[in-house]
Amino acid sequence: MADPQLLLRQRFAEALERIDPSLAGADPVIRPSQHADFQVNSAMALGKRLGRNPRELADQLLAEVELAGIASQLEVAGPGFINVTLDDAYLAGCLADLRDPRRGVPAAEPAERVVIDYSAPNVAKEMHVGHLRSTVIGDALARTLGFLGNEIIRHNHLGDWGTPFGMLIEHLLDLGEQEAATELSVGDLNGFYKQARTKFDGDEAFADRARARVVALQAGDVETLRLWRLLVDQSELYFSSIYDRMGVTLTDTDYRGESAYNELLDGVVDELRAKGLLVTDDGAECVFPEGFVGREGEPLPLIVRKRDGGYGYAATDLAAIRFRMLDLDATWLLYVVGAPQSEHLEMVFAVARMAGWLEPPARAEHVAFGSVLGDDGKIFRTRSGETVKLADLIDEAIGRAAEVVATKSPHLDATEQAEVAEAVGVGAIKYADLSSDRVNDYVFDWDRMLSLQGNTAPYLQYAHARARSIFRKADLEPPTADQPVAVTITHAAERELTKQLVAFAGAVASVADGMRPHRLCTYLFDLAQTYTAFYEQCPVLRADDEAVRASRLDLCDLTAGVLAQGLDLLGIEAPERI
Repeated sequence: MADPQLLLRQRFAEALERIDPSLAGADPVIRPSQHADFQVNSAMALGKRLGRNPRELADQLLAEVELAGIASQLEVAGPGFINVTLDDAYLAGCLADLRDPRRGVPAAEPAERVVIDYSAPNVAKEMHVGHLRSTVIGDALARTLGFLGNEIIRHNHLGDWGTPFGMLIEHLLDLGEQEAATELSVGDLNGFYKQARTKFDGDEAFADRARARVVALQAGDVETLRLWRLLVDQSELYFSSIYDRMGVTLTDTDYRGESAYNELLDGVVDELRAKGLLVTDDGAECVFPEGFVGREGEPLPLIVRKRDGGYGYAATDLAAIRFRMLDLDATWLLYVVGAPQSEHLEMVFAVARMAGWLEPPARAEHVAFGSVLGDDGKIFRTRSGETVKLADLIDEAIGRAAEVVATKSPHLDATEQAEVAEAVGVGAIKYADLSSDRVNDYVFDWDRMLSLQGNTAPYLQYAHARARSIFRKADLEPPTADQPVAVTITHAAERELTKQLVAFAGAVASVADGMRPHRLCTYLFDLAQTYTAFYEQCPVLRADDEAVRASRLDLCDLTAGVLAQGLDLLGIEAPERI
């Protein structure tokens, strides 16, 4: 077991069960400690539960727990805490799995089939900063949960249906298909949309044509569907170009828009009606899930079909859940959607449970997030007050990063500088988003996110490149994956670095506990800082002893590997040279 904390939890759990069978299944509380490597706090809480003195229970735990060859020192402290100091040889041995492709991270048991709904831009509209968090957080979770051994199904729930497409199709016809395709292909989706909206608002004849086109679209008119598909295809090409630039793992096969569920909507209503869940309220067909009330305390409805017979977002969302659970056999649904949609999604989940589509252990979870703010504390916008386009944000990030790289890394040639600038710029945007708790708003600050100091992507990328540069300086090839790790702890800084390295598995697992990518960011920052202290205190190539030199080279290689793997789980590149 690569993570000592996981092993300690297992051994203390076994000891608790031996002390009292009623404690079977108890999860010991074990945390890193300033006074030792770890502190076990279980005797405090369990002593009260059993009506026993916590310190006496702690003494009995020490007598029962089996940690020979694992702990070099165990002691009861205070009213019943247990301090654990690990044996140096055992600690170094925990590094053995860190060179394999999984870096010592155990695969999830049982593995789950996870559908992750994220990004979700609208057809014929450009992606903007409002899509940043869903895209970046969703992709980090897809990467991390997949690395943990789960089967990941990515769903990009495009806004590709509805009344706006009547005016968009008519505007396309006015321009001519070839001209419209050219305009859309260069990414000017916003301009195309604004032109259509202006005509719709100012030209009654055009508005009538647009309304008629919506009816034709919903009726399945073949020619209208062909024109609609042209709009969707051009938009998807644009979205894919943004994902490629951002290093996001969404592909063409992951697009599943609102239109994909159109044929399922009638069936959703029929099934809800057959199960006695539908209520007609003011002409609309609704479900009233328990526990949801309006401002005046009145029951709050989820409107499945409107009074005019049309369907809204709720029906589409219910159809999506039904499809994902019954057709895809998913066990876990994640919706990476902004916090304002919390009540809507909770109501949809509640109705899906009432309908029997979302039965335990299967579950759905809203991965909510806050907003991106400017330095004025308001939603991040351009100086002119416009929404910030994602393409422009990427351009500016790479441009600013290029200035930093040119100043800090003049030894790189022009091609290398451009590649590093792209990795640093895009990485800086992603890391600034991921490193704060997703539920909070954060302020977009170019200077901070591109700094080589502090908890930033450039700082981590620089730490990785520094660890790799040692091998180039020595004209050595880094160890291969099949070479055994041979670390011997001879210095306190080596010990601290080893402790950080073996905590990687726990850090990755902690992301899945609450969908919190910032926990992995915090771990990687701590690792980079610990490596910096090791680098400053422990000569590597100039070590007096050959065995110590080899051991420290191993620590450098393992640090670089873990930093690169951790950054990759966040969707961030780790250049070999900076």
